[in-house]
Amino acid sequence: MTQTNATQENDAPTAASARQRGSVRRPALILVALVVLAVAIGAIVYWMLVGRYYEDTDDAYVNGRVVTITPQVGGTVVAIGADETDTVASGQMLVRLDPNDAHIDLMGREAQLAQAVRETRTLYANNDVLQANVELRQAELERANDDLRRRRSVQGEGVVSDEELRHAELGVASANAALASARQQLLSNRSFTAGTQVATHPNVLAAAARVRESYLAVKRGEIVAPVGGQIARRNVQVGQRLVPGTPVMALVPMENLWVDANFKEVQLENMRIGQPVKVIADVYGGQVEFHGKIIGMGAGTGAAFSLLPAQNATGNWIKVVQRVPVRIALDPKELHDHPLRVGLSIRATVDVHNRDGAQVSTHNESAPDNRTDVYEGSDREADALVERIIASNLARPAPVLAAGAPH
Repeated sequence: MTQTNATQENDAPTAASARQRGSVRRPALILVALVVLAVAIGAIVYWMLVGRYYEDTDDAYVNGRVVTITPQVGGTVVAIGADETDTVASGQMLVRLDPNDAHIDLMGREAQLAQAVRETRTLYANNDVLQANVELRQAELERANDDLRRRRSVQGEGVVSDEELRHAELGVASANAALASARQQLLSNRSFTAGTQVATHPNVLAAAARVRESYLAVKRGEIVAPVGGQIARRNVQVGQRLVPGTPVMALVPMENLWVDANFKEVQLENMRIGQPVKVIADVYGGQVEFHGKIIGMGAGTGAAFSLLPAQNATGNWIKVVQRVPVRIALDPKELHDHPLRVGLSIRATVDVHNRDGAQVSTHNESAPDNRTDVYEGSDREADALVERIIASNLARPAPVLAAGAPH
C-alpha cells in the first residue's frame, strides 16, 4: 500500500507538466493555423485582384536582326574601316576593294559610249546625204527621160539611129534603177533613226547601260554599312580576295532589339497584341526596368518548328505543356540609355488587364532597319556621267557632274 501511494505521488507532477505543456502548445498551433489561413486568404485575394491580370516568364531572351555584309563585286581588300565591337553609322565605309581594275573598265566603257554617240550622229547625218542622193538620181532620171523623148520625136526623120534610141532607153532604165537604189538606201538608214534622237538611240542606250554598270562597280568597291549598329563579327582581312556574296561582317542594329518570350500555352488565353510588358534584364538585375508591348505571337510552338518535331501518334504519349514565342517591342529611348545585347536572359511580365486587342497581328509594322537609302545616290551619279559624255560628243554644253563622282 505504501509503494502504491509512492507511485501515485511520483506520477502526479508528470501529468501536471504534461497538462501545462498542452495548454501552451494549443495557442501556438492555433496561431500558426491562423497565420497560414491568413496567408492563404491573402494569396487568394491577391490573385483575384492582381495576380490573375499578369503573366510572366523567365524563358525569354533579347533578339535582333543580324545584317550580313557581303560585297556586290569581286576584288582584293585594301582597307578595313571597322572591327568587332565598333559602332558604325549608316553609310560608313566598312571595307574598300582595289579600285584600279574597275576604273580601267569604266574608262573603256566611257570611250565606247562616246564612239556610239558619234556613230549615231553619223547615221542621222547620212539621212541628209542619202536624201540629196535621191534628189540627184531623180534629176538624172528626168534628164534621161528628156533625152529619150527628144530622140523619139525625130526618130522618123532619120536623124537618130536605132542604136542611139536604144542607148537612151537604157539610160532611162539605168536612172530608174539608180533612183530606186538611192531610195532604198535612204529608207534603210531612216529605219535606224526613225522615232529616236541621238541620246535615245538603242546603240547609245546600250553603251550608256554599260557605263552605268561600270560606274556602279567602281562605287561598290567601297562596302558601306546599310544601317547603323555594332559590328558583331568580322571575317575579312587586308589582302584577301573576295567574290560577290562572301560574308565579310555581321552588323547588329543595337537600337532596334526586341524580346522573344516563350510563354506556356495555358498563359496565352488572355494575351493580346498591344498589351504592356515589364521587362527586367539579368545584366542589370532589378535596378533597370524596361517597358514594351506585345507586337506579335508565334505561328506555332517551338517544338513544331524544331529539326525533329515530336511524333505523338504512339500509345505511350505523355502530354507536355508547349511554349509559344511572343515578340515584345522595347522602348528605343530605354534601349539607348541602357543598351542590351542579343541573347541576354530576360524576365517578362505581361499586363493582361486590357483584352480588347487581337491575338494575331493584322498589319506589318516595318522597323527602321528594314530599309536603307545608302545606295540611292549611285544611280543618279551614273546618270549624270552618261549625260555629260553624250553632251560632250554632241557638241553641246555638258551638265555639271555630281560631286565625288569618279571619271
